[in-house]
Amino acid sequence: MGSLNKGVGKVEVTLRWDPSPMGEPAHDLDIIAATYTAEDPHGSPAYIVHFDSRSPDGTITLNRDSRDGQGFGFDEAMTLELDRLAPAYTRVVVGIAIQQRGGRTTFGAIGNGGFRIREGYTVLAEAGFADVSASTAATIAEFTRNASGGWDFRHVVRGFDTDPNSFVSSMGAA
Repeated sequence: MGSLNKGVGKVEVTLRWDPSPMGEPAHDLDIIAATYTAEDPHGSPAYIVHFDSRSPDGTITLNRDSRDGQGFGFDEAMTLELDRLAPAYTRVVVGIAIQQRGGRTTFGAIGNGGFRIREGYTVLAEAGFADVSASTAATIAEFTRNASGGWDFRHVVRGFDTDPNSFVSSMGAA
């Protein structure tokens, strides 16, 4: 008999941070999702979703993008419909990158930074960036397709000291 566990289906990743102090350049954080195929699960992403984009099939969408952290609560939101993702994709890694326009900025320099990952009303993970305070980017979640075709979630926070473009090419490395 097969498993009745369908795994993770539709997930929302949200990001919050406080605006920079008056007179300083705006802090701009971005949610990034990278998808990987079974043939290259830790190599180059098949595609990425970030600001001003969505996946080719519409299963991963950035619903809300903030360039300065102004507003109440969570400032950015991305929806991942893993249960609709084509079988060719077996891994999705989600990360956060800080735009580096005003010079090197780390998570430790940004007030009240944090993220939440939910499936419906169930919180899968919620945390700040204290463990990666010296980093300029971080992975926060990994979703992998299991043998029965469902999706498993793993909360993994790993810091990187790199610009957003370099982060995208290295965020899926083992």
